[in-house]
Amino acid sequence: MAAFLALFFVITFVLRQMPDPIGPRADLFVEGARMTLQLTVVSGLIGLVIGMIAGIQKTSASAWVRAPANFFIWLVRGTPLLVQILFVYNALPGILAAIGIDLQLNEFWSAVIALSLNVGAYNAEVIRAGILAIPRGQSEAARSLGLSGPQTMTTVVLPQALRIVVPPLVNNIVALLKDSSLASSIALLELTLAGSRVSSESFQPIPVLTTVAVVYLALTTVLTLFTDQLEKRTKIATR
Repeated sequence: MAAFLALFFVITFVLRQMPDPIGPRADLFVEGARMTLQLTVVSGLIGLVIGMIAGIQKTSASAWVRAPANFFIWLVRGTPLLVQILFVYNALPGILAAIGIDLQLNEFWSAVIALSLNVGAYNAEVIRAGILAIPRGQSEAARSLGLSGPQTMTTVVLPQALRIVVPPLVNNIVALLKDSSLASSIALLELTLAGSRVSSESFQPIPVLTTVAVVYLALTTVLTLFTDQLEKRTKIATR
């Protein structure tokens, strides 16, 4: 958190020193960058929970348990994220209203739902692979000690699997940060939309888009540094 606070301080200071059209609109870029990071963090955490649930379902011996997870992953991975965001924002409230559920979604929560489901589907396959990578003997030993199936999964198998799959989960989070730019399609003021507005007002797309790209690069760099430290700690914990 401190690293991102320092990053936003630096971004704000640097952008305010730049000439028109960047300097006078620096606060708009910073606001968009904050929204991008907020989308990434909230959607990433929810997507991790969704991925864990669906990933565990995928490893079940029961076809009835696997079927919903298989359908969810097939549906999300087979459709574009842009379509999913537009569907959640424009169609989901109407569908829920038709079955008696009055749910009003603003731009932020519509984007969070779509992004969470999308990254959750990819996380599910990663976590499933991690669970299958744990030797079967681990589960058999836990069951022989009297642990139930759910206890074996949550206390023995899943902690080991999550350590194994940290690198691909990190890649999904970095991809999520960049994919959050699609939230601009529903007029959520994140970094891409902020840049688009400044470009439309100033008619100077080159400096604006360059600035947007550099800010994205700074965000992904700090996020990658943080996740690299997480990987190192999980490796130490497994020794």
